[in-house]
Amino acid sequence: MYIGVDYYPEHWPKDMMDQDLQGIKGLGSNMIRIGEFAWHLMEPKEGEFDFSFFDEVIKKAKEQGLYVMFGTPTATFPAWLAAKYPSILSEDESGNVRVFGGRRQYCFNSDVYRKYSAQITEKLLNHYRDEEAIVAWQIDNEFGHEGSDMCYCEKCHNAFQHFLAKKYESIDQLNETYGTIFWGQTYNDFSEIPVPKKTITTHNPSLQLDWARFRSHSVNSYAHEQTQIVRSLKGEHQLVTTNVSGGFFHKWFDHEENVKLMDFVSYDNYPVWGGLAEPIPPAAIAMTHDFNRGLLGKNYWIVEELMGAQGHNIIGYLPRPNQAKMWSYQAFAHGCTDLLYFRWRGMTKGAEQFCYGVVDHDNKYGRKYKEVQSVFTDIVQYENVLQSPIAAEVAALYDYDNIWSWRFQQQSADFDFTNELLRLYTPFFKLNTPIDVISTNRDFSTYKVLLVPALQIIDRDLGEKLTEFAANGGTIIFSFRAGLKDKTNNVHFKLTSPGYIAEACGIEISEIEALSSGQYVPLKGVGSKEGKTATCGVWRDILTPTTAEVLYKYEDPFYPEAAITKNDYMEGTVYYVGNGADESVLTDIARDVLTNNNMTFIESPDGVEVVKRTTTEGEFLFLMNHTAEDQVFEKFALKPYESKVVRL
Repeated sequence: MYIGVDYYPEHWPKDMMDQDLQGIKGLGSNMIRIGEFAWHLMEPKEGEFDFSFFDEVIKKAKEQGLYVMFGTPTATFPAWLAAKYPSILSEDESGNVRVFGGRRQYCFNSDVYRKYSAQITEKLLNHYRDEEAIVAWQIDNEFGHEGSDMCYCEKCHNAFQHFLAKKYESIDQLNETYGTIFWGQTYNDFSEIPVPKKTITTHNPSLQLDWARFRSHSVNSYAHEQTQIVRSLKGEHQLVTTNVSGGFFHKWFDHEENVKLMDFVSYDNYPVWGGLAEPIPPAAIAMTHDFNRGLLGKNYWIVEELMGAQGHNIIGYLPRPNQAKMWSYQAFAHGCTDLLYFRWRGMTKGAEQFCYGVVDHDNKYGRKYKEVQSVFTDIVQYENVLQSPIAAEVAALYDYDNIWSWRFQQQSADFDFTNELLRLYTPFFKLNTPIDVISTNRDFSTYKVLLVPALQIIDRDLGEKLTEFAANGGTIIFSFRAGLKDKTNNVHFKLTSPGYIAEACGIEISEIEALSSGQYVPLKGVGSKEGKTATCGVWRDILTPTTAEVLYKYEDPFYPEAAITKNDYMEGTVYYVGNGADESVLTDIARDVLTNNNMTFIESPDGVEVVKRTTTEGEFLFLMNHTAEDQVFEKFALKPYESKVVRL
């Protein structure tokens, strides 16, 4: 098990290195993560490579018994490279060049940048392939973060046209697929096709979705190229990863594709960041862990775990005593096996002066140092527990094509895919049920329950796959707008919504309404839900049951139709939640689903998360108090933000 900190010795006087490494060792660490932003230090002038600084760092780390994760430095290229080849710089939607001075300003479609990236990576790997202390390589740093996955430069424009020419047999086929007859947009040649920069009204939705796919291809082809270089040159004892940043459903690349050549997934866990008055909800934090565990279908690392307040400009919330520790235990509970804190010491210069670390600028080993120390001292006892697999019977599904489709046509001002996934995820989370978050292209036949939020793109194959799941005894909860479109981002013609899942859902959708911000429609329970009331927002599908049982209707004199339904389909059950229903409705449904499927769940006080992990040595509970008050779960008392592991 590797535990430690992110360490940037190049930021400090060399005579502090021994003190730093001794302090890091004093935490109980056995690993440091280094190097991912140090290209200029390794190649100060073109073709002049010098790794002597890191030779010394690694030598001293080994003296302290510390292993190393080394980052390839391609996220921050040197100034001399930008000065010599300004074409490597990316452009924003308005055509403004992203000048040297930040990070990740490179264009993924720059052949020049790929050449120099390959060269520095090859030199670095050749130098350290036999270094026993380096046990893992990190590719680049937080692919696509901070908008770096989007570029509109001429290189990208040309590459996009070639991407389309390769995808479609002819320009006529593209015109037919896109429906370019609309608004007179028909093309005679692929060279006429624009990138979707700002225009009057909007671009063709099919073109926009292909643009998103192209952006994903651009990012991931670069990532794969870098990964293959590292794989071909690394030592046999060295593993390969990359660090996934948060906000993955707002990125322009497919994360599952991004990491498919990696040995394991790493995640940067920031439950709060600059500008936030309070952390994101516990369910939202948990979902990010379940997403990262789902990318390769196995447990993962965290290589940046927040400890102090964070902010490049506006500083956010300061984690309360033991709250960051609790977030670490939450990560361990959800499948994190190895963890590094960001960062060893807060920086006094540069853009991250306000990203506080384990040790602050005063260089004193204070409360946060002792908190990290307590995590490391305790958690190493449970290494076997952390290595155990998590067997979830519930899966929440997502599809990047679908997410991008929504981003181009939001339809409701309040729509956000992450929120809609959390709408279905949260009730099961609060019942302490293990959940996998996986893409629709995965095999989900082994699960008992599928949560399917706002999946408007469902083609025939996916429709049959979902229908078969229900027919074989599975339970599905769909939310609104399901089954509307095909994979070209066009609405199904002559196919009543919800399209290829209509039979399994037992409904037809007669009409729809986008609800404005702050607009809510009351819901009234009927039948088995008689007497229950709720509200919905964001959206509403007006449902006409064919075989489904109505659970809730809209309390509306003009549209008193079905709002939420349940359909017994062959051996399974399919719910359709045709709106942004409030949590009380979905918690009630979640409890019904778990009970009817004979699935165990754990009742706990609101704000207390309980995760059961099973090993050959027995069963263990991770207990996390996400609240600022004392809590009690069964016989276990929890102080504010306290976390603990108990053996049953």
